[in-house]
Amino acid sequence: MNLSELVAVVSATTDISKPAIREVIKATLKTIITEVKKGGRVTVVGFGAFDSTMRKARVGRNPQTGVAVDIAAGRIPVFKAGKQFKALVKKKKR
Repeated sequence: MNLSELVAVVSATTDISKPAIREVIKATLKTIITEVKKGGRVTVVGFGAFDSTMRKARVGRNPQTGVAVDIAAGRIPVFKAGKQFKALVKKKKR
């Protein structure tokens, strides 16, 4: 599902216009990105938590040449699904 499809489904479910839904989704994502970029954490109970973590420096390989490349340490975004979200995804359809 892409952004347009998500907007269409939420709009149909809530009877709110597609442009309004699109702006709300964009603002929500922008807020999450801004908070995680600052080193904060965004938790949505039942859904999950957006956070960042440090990745250690390491040696990688150029896939075309096989030459070793040093990759610097840095922060990466992470998402941890909440208990309720995990349980719903694990449920088997009958």
